[in-house]
Amino acid sequence: MVERLRSRKLHFFGDNISTDLIIPGKYKFRTTKAEDLAPHAMEGADPQFSAKAGDGDFIIAEENFGCGSSREQAPLALKGLGIKAIIAKSFARIFFRNAINLGLIVIESREIVENTKKGDVLVIDVKEGYVENVQEKRRFIIEPLPRFLSEIIEAGGVTAYYKTRGKLPWQTSSPE
Repeated sequence: MVERLRSRKLHFFGDNISTDLIIPGKYKFRTTKAEDLAPHAMEGADPQFSAKAGDGDFIIAEENFGCGSSREQAPLALKGLGIKAIIAKSFARIFFRNAINLGLIVIESREIVENTKKGDVLVIDVKEGYVENVQEKRRFIIEPLPRFLSEIIEAGGVTAYYKTRGKLPWQTSSPE
């Protein structure tokens, strides 16, 4: 994984963006392929989102992003579209963990959301632990994830982690 990410474009969303808004239920059981889900990403909140969004974009959101059902397809659709990071004031816990398991960067920060506007460019440095607003020349310190979660993101998700290491971060040995 790249240690530094620079946003191509920022997309803003409000409070309580549910997994149903991120990927409507009618697509939930059709496929688990990111490339098939991507054209429908955020369709419930903005039907034109997949036409506007692209590789390297970030989402900036208010409170409770990813609330609702435990739908792994929600972060998968966003990742498939090329969304590299989501910064929100708060996340639903299951969405937060599903995103990490899929290798998608999620940052919880009220301060960053409240100090970011349309047209800004953000740089995330996960190794050094900050997000920089390039236009404002302002750095925000971010809380580092526990090492095992960082390793999952760096590998590109929990499945990729397992494929390259033969075990999960919390396992002391490979399964027999």
